[in-house]
Amino acid sequence: MMSEFNPGLIMIMGGLLVPFFSGMVRKCLLLILPVIGLAVTIGLESSASASVVLFDYKLEYLRVDRLALIWGYIFHIAAFLGALYAIHEDDVLQGTMAQIYMGSAVAAVFAGDLITLFIFWEITAIASVFLIWASGTERSFRAGMRYLIIQVGSGVLLLAGAIILYSETGTIAFNHIGLESLGGKLIFLAFGIKCAFPLLHNWLQDSYPEATVTGTVILSAFTTKLAVYCLARGYAGTEILIYIGAAMTAFPVFFAVIENNLRKVLAYSLNNQLGFMVCGVGIGSELALNGTASHAFAHILYKALLFMSMGAVLFRTGTVKASELGGLYKSMPWTAGFCIIGALSISAFPLFSGFVTKSMILTAAAEEHRWIVWSVLLIASAGVMEHSGIKIPYFAFFAHDSGKRVKEAPLNMLLAMGLTAVLCIAIGIYPSALYSILPYEVSYSPYTFGHVITSLQLLIFAALAFVFLIWTGLYPAETPSTNLDFDWVYRRFFPRLFDWFKQGFHEFSNQSSDFLLAIYRKTLAWVSRHHGINGLMARTDHLGVMVFWTMVVFLIFLILYLNG
Repeated sequence: MMSEFNPGLIMIMGGLLVPFFSGMVRKCLLLILPVIGLAVTIGLESSASASVVLFDYKLEYLRVDRLALIWGYIFHIAAFLGALYAIHEDDVLQGTMAQIYMGSAVAAVFAGDLITLFIFWEITAIASVFLIWASGTERSFRAGMRYLIIQVGSGVLLLAGAIILYSETGTIAFNHIGLESLGGKLIFLAFGIKCAFPLLHNWLQDSYPEATVTGTVILSAFTTKLAVYCLARGYAGTEILIYIGAAMTAFPVFFAVIENNLRKVLAYSLNNQLGFMVCGVGIGSELALNGTASHAFAHILYKALLFMSMGAVLFRTGTVKASELGGLYKSMPWTAGFCIIGALSISAFPLFSGFVTKSMILTAAAEEHRWIVWSVLLIASAGVMEHSGIKIPYFAFFAHDSGKRVKEAPLNMLLAMGLTAVLCIAIGIYPSALYSILPYEVSYSPYTFGHVITSLQLLIFAALAFVFLIWTGLYPAETPSTNLDFDWVYRRFFPRLFDWFKQGFHEFSNQSSDFLLAIYRKTLAWVSRHHGINGLMARTDHLGVMVFWTMVVFLIFLILYLNG
């Protein structure tokens, strides 16, 4: 029976039961649901499927293969770690919605058709917004509304694309789609919005930093990685994704460097890491897709670890602004240590998780002779080291001493960070365990002399560049500021353009109204002159003439009618 059960439903249904329990029972339920879901996922056969016919549509609510399984594994692991990190909270609504959100992401991964995918796609959007609104601030409400509109909008595009695709092909199966049809293009755009493609990405930087301490950790693991999975399922080998991915790796580096809010820095870094995955999907070779899947697995862990450490800082100090932090290693040494492990992992330092996954994508690009793309990815890797590998731990825990002396993070937070850190190191030391569950057979060794030396050279160069910039005072100052990025177009340019059009319309309306009023008055005067009481057409001397000609026309018509 469980072999025909979508494991995501466990957390969804369990989440609905959360409000009916309290205290330790509720906390245990939040922890055990992901564990049960993972056990069910492990027990699934690699070719299992289950479907139901509804309104003449075959809905495949369970489709299991190696691509779906690796996302299912890491989503459940992330769900457990996120629940453990948040277990100290008593917010029932947030706990409920977090379970439903995470369960819907898992259920979407195992969806075998586009309608089932759409249903869980929209549930993830609706449930996750409560993790943003739970902050209870005006900024979080505005960011949440924008997030909800964009996420639901992507679902509408997905549904429209599915309907059009069905009319074109006669099937709603979620397999390779491509860009040949209009439906495929709409679905591609829906996935791109959720994946935070360039120019469509600012919802991420706007919403994630405004979520709760625990909400941001959970959000970072699911929404965008679900989109990556969907791209890998539906658009593997689509060339435009190579260039989109390369752009995603490059453009956030500058904004992350100048950003003062460290959770927002991590949001930009999330864009950067997504770019590597998108690029791997675009290349589309077995090595590239293995690299995408493995990097998504590793990224969920080390990004969660970094968000956990910054969440702990925010929880204890009330701020994550670089200009207001520093010296926290004295009072939060464990959190600082875990943050450094996350920083080394995202920087792809040898013996850490990022090294054994990111290098697969770089190697795949080289094997396909995509040398320009390979160079962009390599340079972007150095940028990652600078803004996430060094900037985050340096300004939060070292740099100038802010004088803040606070308690270490709560025990449950430390446990969650500790387990995540262990996984980051374990994957780096023993990558074969991760490689064994990838979609395709792996014949790749990350620890070659060339890979290690190239990586170390790159990391040392980035570290020296950071030290030089700090020493010379050329590094951008960490000052309170608002970085709009491309949001300037949406928040400044478009409103100003609208105001310009509105002003121009009012001026045109005023001028037009004066012109039309003058025409109206002239027309009224003309009518009055001809049809008024004293007008030309009111004169009686014309009445007889009019009657005469009326009679003539009538007689002509009568004669023609009778002769016909």
